[in-house]
Amino acid sequence: MKPIGIVSALAAEARTLGSSSRHGAELRQLGDGARLAVSGIGESAAAAAARRLVLAGATALASFGMAGGLDPTLLCGTVLLPAQIAALDDAGLGADVALTSTQWRQRLRAALPASCIACEGKLLTSGRPIGRRDAKAAAWRNSRAAAVDMESAAIAHVAGQAGLPFIALRVIVDTAADELPAAVIAATGGGQIRIGQLLAGLLRTPGDVGALIRLSARYRVASRVLAAVARPGSPARRALVGGPDGRLS
Repeated sequence: MKPIGIVSALAAEARTLGSSSRHGAELRQLGDGARLAVSGIGESAAAAAARRLVLAGATALASFGMAGGLDPTLLCGTVLLPAQIAALDDAGLGADVALTSTQWRQRLRAALPASCIACEGKLLTSGRPIGRRDAKAAAWRNSRAAAVDMESAAIAHVAGQAGLPFIALRVIVDTAADELPAAVIAATGGGQIRIGQLLAGLLRTPGDVGALIRLSARYRVASRVLAAVARPGSPARRALVGGPDGRLS
């Protein structure tokens, strides 16, 4: 068996992949053999998780989870299978572009449930959250990236160093028109949402409550899409864990 390695920033994202068992101290193993690492948010955490998967024998790497929309035409729940990964540079432009595996991406897109809206394009990785509408609009103008996350470029870099195929699957949660509440950003880390810190943040900024309610609804939609794509035994799940040639696991 030649397992792929999957990195998810948040435990909630990873749960949509189904049940798993412990594989060593820091990794999980899914029922179909794929290895899973829940990294926590950010590039350094994602890179460390990707390296653990490589050392554990992963023969391809996937970034799996949610992203914030930058392209104003994208709806919540859209499945992004980016052809390119770019890192946000100091000038606010998407630089250091990495390419995802064309064969793997095309196989996965063809296997998605018929109900899914899918697109390709570019995924931007930022070292800081991009949650305000004006900041999203600027990132869209400067990079023309469809969406933004905080991990995929680092995972792609590790895959490149190891000579492994790489793919990203990200579902849009907050759209370009949505404000991401600062309290949510502050309370998210280590792969979990810290509820106490979230509530404390909302007490300081009660105006964020409406945005949080909208985000919660968006999150439920995105979670359902992730779960549908990753459902064990489904064509999309087999395409995801099968790697570029469909025979990795």
